[in-house]
Amino acid sequence: MGKFISFEGPEGAGKTTQIQQLRSLLRKMGHTCVVTKEPGGTTIGQKIREILLHSDHSEMVPVCEALLYLADRAQHVQEIIRPNLEEGHWVITDRYHDSTAAYQGAARGLEPETLAGLFQLATGGLKPDLTFLLDIPVDLGLRRANARNMASAQQITEGRFEAETLEFHTRVRNHFLAMARNEPQRFVVVDATMAPERVAEEIAMQLKKRWTLAHV
Repeated sequence: MGKFISFEGPEGAGKTTQIQQLRSLLRKMGHTCVVTKEPGGTTIGQKIREILLHSDHSEMVPVCEALLYLADRAQHVQEIIRPNLEEGHWVITDRYHDSTAAYQGAARGLEPETLAGLFQLATGGLKPDLTFLLDIPVDLGLRRANARNMASAQQITEGRFEAETLEFHTRVRNHFLAMARNEPQRFVVVDATMAPERVAEEIAMQLKKRWTLAHV
């Protein structure tokens, strides 16, 4: 089996940049590496992503939102994640079920037990071997995320969550940090306010501390 790594964090934490850096590092070390994302890591998931993130869909109720994320995850695990792991590839995903627990659970108010049951149904209980939580104050992260969406003209098609209140995003961040405290064996918290190259160095150092890369 390959290794399964997820990247989590509030909006604007810089996950995409760090995932690309980690993929380059792993490939230099001789590991085959697949990078994917949620929502939208599959053809079906791309259609679900369009529904979930479009700012016109602000009336979406929390249960609908959660079920769409879990539908995306079920397809993602069966089509991309599990087959690549079984072939011995490393899989890096931009978001996984911790985001559902933070956004739809802590921030939207859905019961953790309900989400846990849906997670089991959608994934068979597959969890990452390692999760990097890129932590950033919510006001700074939102400024970054909104600037990114404006620069790429995606403020409408990808901006639904950025339009949420600071209180919403604070609940998300706090829950991410609480999960990291509860699962220190899986989570590594990285200060995403540092320069991107410094964040990448920290991720590489923490990865090497967890695993002797020459022998995995």
